[in-house]
Amino acid sequence: MKKSESLPSGLALRAAFLLERLARLVRAGDHAGGLAPAQWEALRYLARANRFSRTPAALADYLGATRGTVSQTLIALVGKGLVRKSESSRDRRSVELTLTSSGVALLEHEALKDLARDIDASGEADGLARGLESALHQALVRGGGRAFGVCRTCRHFRPGGRGAKAGKPHHCTLLDEPLADADANLVCFEHT
Repeated sequence: MKKSESLPSGLALRAAFLLERLARLVRAGDHAGGLAPAQWEALRYLARANRFSRTPAALADYLGATRGTVSQTLIALVGKGLVRKSESSRDRRSVELTLTSSGVALLEHEALKDLARDIDASGEADGLARGLESALHQALVRGGGRAFGVCRTCRHFRPGGRGAKAGKPHHCTLLDEPLADADANLVCFEHT
């Protein structure tokens, strides 16, 4: 039996059960906020995604959901005044998604932040984050999913230096676009 096919250790299985339980607690808190879990996940993604990655297709890939499911989620979020859809400035055939001020305000008091505070209080945030990133990578490889990493860690990211444009000190060589410091720390659909 190959290592990838071996049974998980008791500790790994315990960790997986704990993750599942924590996720359920967050989802229960999400329901208390009046949105379905998929709607919260869409809002969270849009808050963390760079301007190139705030599209319905990128959202669907990130969530591992169908385009139809994401379409219904976006219809609900637009209807609630939390998300705005507009014609893409880069490609008139596509749509750009942005959070409205109401969407941003709603995320200020979301259930996931309570969990993040609990993780901080444990004193294990760094090790836990590294372990979960590794597990997520393995799950994405196994399932053929996309990485969606932060721009700054992408092979196409070039940090600014001499000659960088004011306010846009970095550059994406894949898209041939300037990037601000804030862009460099956001999730990107094109991450490699």
